[in-house]
Amino acid sequence: MPVKIVKKEDENSLTLERILYTKHYTLSLDRSRCIGCELCKDACPKEAIKIVKPENLEAVSESMPKKITVTVLEDKCNFCGICSEICIFGAFGQSVNGEVWVPVLKSESFPQIVHEVKVDVAKCPPGCRICEEECPLHLINVRFNGSGRVSEVNVDVDRCPGCRVCEVKCPYDAIHARKILTGSIKINSDICPEGCRRCVDACPIPSVLSISEGGKVVVNDLFCVYCGACRNACPVEGAIEIKRMSIRHAPVKSGAWNKALERLTSTEGMVKELRSKSTSRVCDSVRRLRVGGRVRR
Repeated sequence: MPVKIVKKEDENSLTLERILYTKHYTLSLDRSRCIGCELCKDACPKEAIKIVKPENLEAVSESMPKKITVTVLEDKCNFCGICSEICIFGAFGQSVNGEVWVPVLKSESFPQIVHEVKVDVAKCPPGCRICEEECPLHLINVRFNGSGRVSEVNVDVDRCPGCRVCEVKCPYDAIHARKILTGSIKINSDICPEGCRRCVDACPIPSVLSISEGGKVVVNDLFCVYCGACRNACPVEGAIEIKRMSIRHAPVKSGAWNKALERLTSTEGMVKELRSKSTSRVCDSVRRLRVGGRVRR
């Protein structure tokens, strides 16, 4: 049993602590990084994360930011660390006794989410900062040597959701990013309120949603990361449809992940991954048989 549970939150952060006799668990949220999406809420097996919209902020705290965010219910949170790993924007952090520690990763009951950005500095021309300037989340920093050539391109990979804006905008084929989430997004403009642009303002990637000359919301699916921030901001249920199909992650054996995957994607997405794993296991077995000798017929 915890000796004490302490919760502190304001417009900039949220900190939840569970203090035991020998261990001190801390869950933190950096609200400057939180974009008000729904991934952590959907992944949480305890339903301990709640979306908080501006109109409901006073019920939480007068000092809360005037934007969509999340709060953590201290009576439900078990400090498993799923929210910390599933947040593709790196807003959550988890520690035990002051050291970074994500229990579900240590127990291998939840996979490590794969963020992938690769840069070939040799292809970068002198003085080029295109990727740095185009990154919508300002996660790229380009450094030059004394002759003006690019010496380093540093990417804050843990906070990169894989929108691929940097890759598409780079004319030199020097940077490549892979999406973490795959899926689709559809805007039902027939039921969109006239003059509304809440989804456009909420989207963390400015290139995804825009208003057409006819006043309709249009979507550029190429850069969408399927986080759901736009759907949370939309005042009309059903106006935005997001369907997630897969999540890039390291191998995992635990069946607990299947339940989380179903909540984050769909039953179809979960079944697709299970079939893929089954096929992979068969291929591995055949490969081992070939290495050890002839394949039995």
